[in-house]
Amino acid sequence: MIENKTDLSSLNDKQQEGVVSEHKRILVLAGAGSGKTKTLLQKIIYLIEEKGVSPSSILAITFTKNAANEMLDRLIISADTTGRYGKIMVDKRLSKAEREMERFSYQKKYKWIDGLTIRTFHSFCYSILRNYGVNEFDNKFKIIGDEKRDEEDDLSKYVASETVFEAVHKLLIEQCNDTDYLLLLKRYILDYIIDKIHKNEGNYLPKDGKYFTTLDGTKVRSKSEQYIADWFYRHSIKYEYEPLLNVKDFNFRPDFYIPDANLYIEHLSDKSSSTKNKEEQFQKGNLLLVKTYESMTKDSALFNHTLDKVVKNRLPSNYHNTISLTYKEEFNGYHENVKDFVTQIMRITDMIKVENIDLDKVLEDARKDQHERVRNFYELAIPIVAKYNNYCIDKSYLDFNDLISRSTSLFQNHSDIANRYKSKYQYILVDEFQDVNNLQVDLLKLLLTDETQLFCVGDDWQSIYGFRGSNVSYIVDFEKHFPDSKVVKLNLNYRSTQNIVGASNEVIKHNKFKVEKEIYASKNSEHKIVVFSGGSEEENIQFCFNKVKELQNDGMTYEDILFLYRRSKMYSPYFFRFRNENIKVQAKTIHAAKGLEAKVVFILGLTEGSGGFPDIWLEDRIFQVIKKANHDLLLEEERRLFYVAITRAKDKLFLITEKGNESSFLKEIPDIFTVKTSIPIKSLVEKVITCQKCFSQLEKLWVVCPYCGKKTKA
Repeated sequence: MIENKTDLSSLNDKQQEGVVSEHKRILVLAGAGSGKTKTLLQKIIYLIEEKGVSPSSILAITFTKNAANEMLDRLIISADTTGRYGKIMVDKRLSKAEREMERFSYQKKYKWIDGLTIRTFHSFCYSILRNYGVNEFDNKFKIIGDEKRDEEDDLSKYVASETVFEAVHKLLIEQCNDTDYLLLLKRYILDYIIDKIHKNEGNYLPKDGKYFTTLDGTKVRSKSEQYIADWFYRHSIKYEYEPLLNVKDFNFRPDFYIPDANLYIEHLSDKSSSTKNKEEQFQKGNLLLVKTYESMTKDSALFNHTLDKVVKNRLPSNYHNTISLTYKEEFNGYHENVKDFVTQIMRITDMIKVENIDLDKVLEDARKDQHERVRNFYELAIPIVAKYNNYCIDKSYLDFNDLISRSTSLFQNHSDIANRYKSKYQYILVDEFQDVNNLQVDLLKLLLTDETQLFCVGDDWQSIYGFRGSNVSYIVDFEKHFPDSKVVKLNLNYRSTQNIVGASNEVIKHNKFKVEKEIYASKNSEHKIVVFSGGSEEENIQFCFNKVKELQNDGMTYEDILFLYRRSKMYSPYFFRFRNENIKVQAKTIHAAKGLEAKVVFILGLTEGSGGFPDIWLEDRIFQVIKKANHDLLLEEERRLFYVAITRAKDKLFLITEKGNESSFLKEIPDIFTVKTSIPIKSLVEKVITCQKCFSQLEKLWVVCPYCGKKTKA
């Protein structure tokens, strides 16, 4: 342990206020670059040094393994008087594994650090269930997830041999042993994933008018004809669609012909043309014709009965009318589309767990939806979600949401275990509190007593993970969720210049759902934010290329320059240009760059509309059944994302847009903070020189007007 008492002189007044506060519920509301992690770490040191708190009584929770490691590194650096550890952590010659070993070694060296519990939510819950969860779940469980999140949470060694996708896909195939389910699934995929009939507008129709796909792959003209063809398919009845027929006078195409019954069917709707001439031809040829009507399709039982009566009764008595269907055959050529369906099931499974909604309630709400597509999706999806949940229990699997919900359930059902954790942790510190979701807050509340100090650090202005289920309300309305609480606002930005901080303040002011605060900059600079409006993507790429070369010539390294973008595809043409020119530029999506900083930042793709930024994506109505989306709140999250991007810049910021299609976010930055630049559009009108006396048109090189003799201006 460090011998000297805690030195708080390096903290500003607000940081000190948060660190020394005795309040039992504290939110340190920290603006970008205001030293929130430093404040949280100083709180830990203060508790141990000044308050004599045992390190084992302190729980610090983060969201990613990297954030947990960063906390450990900074604590070790504060304890390591030799300065050696800090050099080890920036030594690029060391591998990740070697740095991990050094971290582990130093952590063990300083017992006060080793005694702390610094965990991600998931790894903390993992340890709870491994050690004490035997009454709630098999404590030899495996985690089922995907590789990306496994690495993030450092739990990869405990991962199941199959992924969530593989498990759900396998269960879907198993469910397809039920022929009715198989055909309903195929119908859904053909209609809504391949044909997209819910988007059927005039411009989607093919020239031949055959838009709808039947179960056997035939293209037909209407949903009713599709229904008839599918009925034939389910009953193993061979048919021909629109066969060419000439009885005597002219060629025509009846809707259906069933060879084994020698029967023709014409399906009539309001839009059908007169069949009088066709009917005369059938009579001349003594051919059997049956007419079905659109009105029959309103009652599926009636329509089935009609088809049964007119078709089956005319088939031979020994006609084979059963069909053996297999998943592999039915979805041959459609496996990518099935993958899309499985991915949607995975998404709603996650949402249902985060929102903590009963499956029956979801299905009940879905059945009330006005759209057939949404109703059909849930009829197919909910049985698979139920099977997946049971499968995971059977196999002793927990996914990442289960880790938290099962820990919560354990505490609710077993007070002895809950009390053990409540008495163990007297101080609970949570970083990045703006990113918490419902499950995580429920867990936190079960860890608290009246004597526990909850110390949360976050910035509502940087809440950008709503699509993952985070709920910004917990930080904006902190005092409602945690009564009798204290909010301390850190409003001094140490990272960025006054122009960058000023611009970010003005942008975020347009959000309504936020905590009001004014952030000030500690750094002054003459550099204004540069807004470049290229006339084309090539001009934007060339501008960025020239600037990067200029910055590198001034001594900046690739680590000093960061390119940010809303979607990865925005950077692709820049990537190829820089690669071809052998220039090496940090480049990340804004979501991936949260927590990072660079001396110079370029933000690309600041255009309006689809594919630009803001990119408001009102997701499929399917997901609205579980959680309603609000356009205004989605726009506010996009604006927070822009705020995060702006505040990554320490010294210089370049905003790249297109002339005439500038993002609405750019208009929210006052001119005082920016300098706007572009390549001027060449004039389409050539300058005409005229004589000032007689107004005759002159040539460029004439010095005297030949018509009146007056000298021209040089």
